[in-house]
Amino acid sequence: MSTVTLRNVVKRFGKVEVVHGVNLEIEGNEFVVLVGPSGCGKSTILRMIAGLEKITEGEILIGGKVVNDVAPKDREIAMVFQNYALYPHMNVFDNMSFGLKISKTPKNEIERRVQETAEILELEDLLHRKPFELSGGQRQRVAMGRAMVRKPSIFLFDEPLSNLDAKLRTQMRTEMKLLHQKVQSTIIYVTHDQVEAMTLADRIVVMNDGYIEQVGGPIELFEKPSNIFVAGFIGSPPMNLTPARIDSTGGNSQLHFPGGLRIPIPERSDSSIKDGMDVIMGLRTEDLTIDNGNNGNNLPEEWKVQGIVEVVEPLGGETNMHMDIQGVKLTARSEGRRIIHVGEEIRLALNLNHLHIFDAQSTASIY
Repeated sequence: MSTVTLRNVVKRFGKVEVVHGVNLEIEGNEFVVLVGPSGCGKSTILRMIAGLEKITEGEILIGGKVVNDVAPKDREIAMVFQNYALYPHMNVFDNMSFGLKISKTPKNEIERRVQETAEILELEDLLHRKPFELSGGQRQRVAMGRAMVRKPSIFLFDEPLSNLDAKLRTQMRTEMKLLHQKVQSTIIYVTHDQVEAMTLADRIVVMNDGYIEQVGGPIELFEKPSNIFVAGFIGSPPMNLTPARIDSTGGNSQLHFPGGLRIPIPERSDSSIKDGMDVIMGLRTEDLTIDNGNNGNNLPEEWKVQGIVEVVEPLGGETNMHMDIQGVKLTARSEGRRIIHVGEEIRLALNLNHLHIFDAQSTASIY
C-alpha cells in the first residue's frame, strides 16, 4: 500500500511553466483520476511520478520517501499507456512475462505470476495467441497484465481506453473497477473523459492550465463544484451556465437576466451574494424538467417558467431539450418516451434547491 505525495511540484520546458506548484496526497489503495482538457498537465504529472520526466522544483514522495532522483525501474511503479506497445512477434504469455525474464525471475515464479494474472484478466485461453489475433479490449488487458505480473505497489494509467470504441470503453471501465477491487493497489489514472473519471474514481483531481482546480469524490464535484470551470467540466451534458445580475431590491433576492427573465433565489445561510453583483447562474439539465402539473415535484409555482424548444436530442431513456426561455438559452431534460417537437412551447419546473451561483469575476462559487 504505497502513498504518493506531490509537494509544490513545478515543471518547466525551457522558460514555459506547464505545471504550477501542485500539491496532492494520494492514499494507499486509492483510485485517483486526473482529469482535464488536453494540455492541462495531467500526463506530465503522471510521467513525473513515473520518473520519465524530471521535476523542475518540489518533491515527489512514494511510500513516504523522496524519489526525485530515483530511477523509474526502482520506484515500484508500472505504467500502462494509450498505445498498448505489445511485441507483435510474441504471444500473450511472452508479452506478459518479458519484464520478469529480463529481471531474471525464476521460471516457475514467472509461470505462477502469469497464470495468476491471466485468471484475474480472463486471458487464460489467449496465452498462446499473438497480438494481431486479439481484439482491442483483449490487447488492453494484455498490456495491463504485463504491468500486473511485476506486482508493483502503484499502477499509472495514461488514457488507456481512448483507442477503444464506445461500447468497449464502457466494458473496460467495469473491468478496471473490478481489477482495482481484486489487486488492491494504488491506481493513478489520467483521462480527458469526465464520464470515465466519474465512473472509476474514488477521488477526482480536476486540472486546468497546469493548476489543480478541485479535488473530491465524484458526487462531491458534481453537487458542489468550487468554480465555473469544474461546474462546466463535470457532468454530461455540462451544467447550464448563464450570466445574470443579483436583484435584491424587493427584499427577496432574484436572478435578473438580460432578456427580462427573473428567477427567485431560495434563502440560504452560507450564501455570499450581494445586490447588484454580476454572476453566473448554474443549473444542471436534470433540474430543468417538464412540469406536468401533478408530477410529484412539489416545487413552488414561482419556480416554473415557459420556454420554446429549439433543438431536440433524443437519447432513448431521456431527451435533452435546448430551450429559449425569454431569450435565455438553457438545456432541459425530458423523459425519453415523450415526443418533443421543435417550436413546441413547454412549461418547465426549475429545481432551485440545486441552484448554483458563481461570481462572474473570480468564477468562484458563492451560493
